Amino acid sequence: MTRKTLVYVAAGLMQLLILAGCSSQQVTMTDPERDPWEAYNRKIHSFNMAFDNAIFRPVAKGYDYVMPDAPQRGVRNFFRNLSYPVTFINLILQGKFEDSMTATGRFLMNSTVGMLGFVDVATKLDMPKYDEDFGQTLAVWGWRDSRYLVMPIFGPYTARDFIGRGFYGYFHPVSFAIREYNNYIPLVVDLISLRAELLPFQAELDAANDPYVLVRDVWLQNREFKIYDGDPPQPDYDALLEEY
Repeated sequence: MTRKTLVYVAAGLMQLLILAGCSSQQVTMTDPERDPWEAYNRKIHSFNMAFDNAIFRPVAKGYDYVMPDAPQRGVRNFFRNLSYPVTFINLILQGKFEDSMTATGRFLMNSTVGMLGFVDVATKLDMPKYDEDFGQTLAVWGWRDSRYLVMPIFGPYTARDFIGRGFYGYFHPVSFAIREYNNYIPLVVDLISLRAELLPFQAELDAANDPYVLVRDVWLQNREFKIYDGDPPQPDYDALLEEY
């Protein structure tokens, strides 16, 4: 199946899902400001959870069972190291030139001494770690507030971050392998290793009163944390009190 065919199939699937969401019964909005598409998002969330339960989680459990902890950490370190081109370019776009040089030093250290990134030597040497993408860059440029959006298979986004994801595909080595060589193996390994890394949090998700709200709120808080480089603004409690 060609990339163009995949795009058409995905577009058709999205149209069907949107129509299904529009024709569904109304749900009680839990966060109308950040999540006005909640009826649609909950449907896609349920689909994603069913897919995860049937396929993704069992595969991740099998991977976790056969792969010792140290090699698992090595695989995750390897893929984090591969994200350097995306991080570097977005640091430049955000005007963080000194940080971009630090990120370069970190990448070179892990790629050489750290054996292609399997060993995170830079962290052991207390070198700062950066994780930037074009969604964060758009936020830095002024698009601060964006609607929450759940995508089939790929999970939580915002409208801003979904648009930014297109930029990611042109610079990340894993996406390059897919685009230029039709090689999906690195992507599959990346996703399985990431899902295995998240297995310890499954019990908390299963115990949640509303797993959808838990996933959404944690994801949005994490995005805000990254956008503000770990120092998000505190709520204006005085303004909130004035509303009542």
